[in-house]
Amino acid sequence: MKVGVVVFPGSNCDHDLYHVVGKIMGFEAVYLWHKDADLKGCDAVVIPGGFSYGDYLRCGAIAKFSPVMQEVQRFAQEGRPLLGICNGFQILTEAGLLPGALIRNRSLKFLCDYTNIRVDSVETPFTRKAGKGAVLKIPIAHGEGNYFIDAEGLKKLEGEGQVVFRYVDAQGEASEAVNPNGSLNNIAGVCNARRNVVGLMPHPERVSEALLGCEDGKRIFESLLAS
Repeated sequence: MKVGVVVFPGSNCDHDLYHVVGKIMGFEAVYLWHKDADLKGCDAVVIPGGFSYGDYLRCGAIAKFSPVMQEVQRFAQEGRPLLGICNGFQILTEAGLLPGALIRNRSLKFLCDYTNIRVDSVETPFTRKAGKGAVLKIPIAHGEGNYFIDAEGLKKLEGEGQVVFRYVDAQGEASEAVNPNGSLNNIAGVCNARRNVVGLMPHPERVSEALLGCEDGKRIFESLLAS
């Protein structure tokens, strides 16, 4: 499998993802520069975290106009696997590829800590091997990770099973006490209606090898093997 890692000016998790995809998972990994108009025959695409274009205007608001995103749009519309992590999630919502928006954390502070997230859907290319209901220890690092959507949109997400990840405690229970950023219904990640596009705020690439003390994030990438 060939996996493309999109790189924007300001991306800072691209090398982490490239390492996990290529060295840990053994996929063929390629970088996709923001000015590229060709996805180089990739079978899956991942948009990493960071601060694309300095996060001016809004997080992801400028990145969505990059030439590469026109190809990413087509890729997604063809039903192919697309993952956005942190800033990548923000970009996908700005581009209209995922519902909702990521706004300032409830605390108005940048958060960098470990969280527990529960896998609520295994119907995506990135969760098929994760185990429904599994609790994964995955770190966050964001200032705008507060997931928001209007009431009608939230009802649709919940009703149609598009909530993929949810912030929970170690026992898998969701509550305000373990909601790090104020996200509605403790939402940490969602997918589109077709379920081929997934976005999440936590960083699975930072916990995908034993050397880092935890391999929970590896399940996200292992799921691609079943796609």
